[in-house]
Amino acid sequence: MIELYVLLGLMIAGAIIAIEVRNLLSAVVAVGIVGLALSIIFLLLKAPDVALTQIVVEIVAVILLIRATLHREIAQKSCGTRPFGAFMGILFLGLAVVAAIVTFSSGLSPFGEPLMTVSRFYPLNAIAGTGATNVVSSIILDYRAYDTLGEATVLFTAVIGVLTVMRSVGKKKEEDLQENHE
Repeated sequence: MIELYVLLGLMIAGAIIAIEVRNLLSAVVAVGIVGLALSIIFLLLKAPDVALTQIVVEIVAVILLIRATLHREIAQKSCGTRPFGAFMGILFLGLAVVAAIVTFSSGLSPFGEPLMTVSRFYPLNAIAGTGATNVVSSIILDYRAYDTLGEATVLFTAVIGVLTVMRSVGKKKEEDLQENHE
C-alpha cells in the first residue's frame, strides 16, 4: 500500500510543479507525469483496462499540448541553463522508475490467475448465461457492456480531438489568401 501513497505524492508534486513553473513545456511534462502515475495506480488497483485507456488518452493529450506549446515558445526560448529544472526532471524520472519497478515486481498476480470470484464466474457461465457462442464477446458485450462503451467513447473522443487539431483542411496559408485577393 506504500506504493499507492508514493504515487499519490508524485501526482501531487507534479500537479504543484505544473501550476508553479513558468515554462509551458515543463508544465506539460509535469502533467504527463501525473497521468503516468495515475495509470500505474490503476494497475496497482487491479484495473488494467482503465490503466490502458488512461495511458492512451494521456499520451494523446500530452502530444497535443506539446504541439500547442512549441508554437508559443519558439520566440521565448532562452539560452541559459536551469539546474533546478534538470534536478527536478531527474528526480521525477527516478521516482517514476522506482514506482514502476515496485508496482510490476510485487503488485501484479501471475498471468491468467483469477483475482476474484467474479473473474472465475465469467468464463464458467458466459455461454450458458448469455447464449453467445464466444466467451470473450459475451463478457465484453453482456457483462461489461457499459464499461466497454465508456472506454470506446473515451478513445473515440481522443481520436476526434487529434484529428481536429492535426487537420489541414480549412486552414489556408497566407500565400493562398494573397492569390485569392489578386
